[in-house]
Amino acid sequence: MLYVLIALTILAFLFVLFTLIMGAKNMGGKTEGAREQSNIWMRRRVLGQVIAVGLLMLTVYVKTRM
Repeated sequence: MLYVLIALTILAFLFVLFTLIMGAKNMGGKTEGAREQSNIWMRRRVLGQVIAVGLLMLTVYVKTRM
């Protein structure tokens, strides 16, 4: 179970990194559509951060209980 949690945590952090890059890329656009896309990517990033931190806390908890 611990290895599954570690893998999910790593995937969540990679998702956060990906959404950060995509949001920053769209932030450079001058059009209204680019700004809206940037906001969408940043919302996804925040959600990914919540999930990543939650998984990290769960992984540490499980590891200390073993």
